[in-house]
Amino acid sequence: MSTTTQTHLMTVEEFMNIDDEPNRHELIKGELLTMTPPKPLHGRIVTNLAVILGLYVKANRLGVVYSESGYHLERGPDTVLGPDMSFLSAQRVNQSDEQYYDGPPDLAIEVLSPGDRKSYIERKLVLYLEAGARSVWLVNPRRRTVEVVSSPGDRRTFHETDELTDDTVPGFRVKVSEIFE
Repeated sequence: MSTTTQTHLMTVEEFMNIDDEPNRHELIKGELLTMTPPKPLHGRIVTNLAVILGLYVKANRLGVVYSESGYHLERGPDTVLGPDMSFLSAQRVNQSDEQYYDGPPDLAIEVLSPGDRKSYIERKLVLYLEAGARSVWLVNPRRRTVEVVSSPGDRRTFHETDELTDDTVPGFRVKVSEIFE
């Protein structure tokens, strides 16, 4: 006789009621993932991006920039990811800010931490793109690069001396070095 152990897959409703400060969580295919609070360098880079990208998007009325907001990407089992930063175009900003956004951001930005496993980052990247995100930025503080991924086969790496551009945010340009100042 054999027995199997079944793991409880968490729903988005259960996920929304987690109270575990200061940890951050994500839900991937019903499995809860817990992350420790980020280090100061991570926070500084996210703040730099929020100011640079946020001011540009607001001034040009392109949509909304969010920091650490959840996106409900899949159902049954549920997936909810919270990129470090995200952008929703004005055409897609159409629901309450009180719930996780139903669907992907147009742009998801992940600032890589030293402990991030490559397989985990790639898994999240695929989840964003398969759900319909137009692009994902992988910001690497150690290498001082930004990799812009529009599909698994379309990956461009911008270095510190390059100017970052991405059609997902029309007309946006910034010298990569400004992100890391």
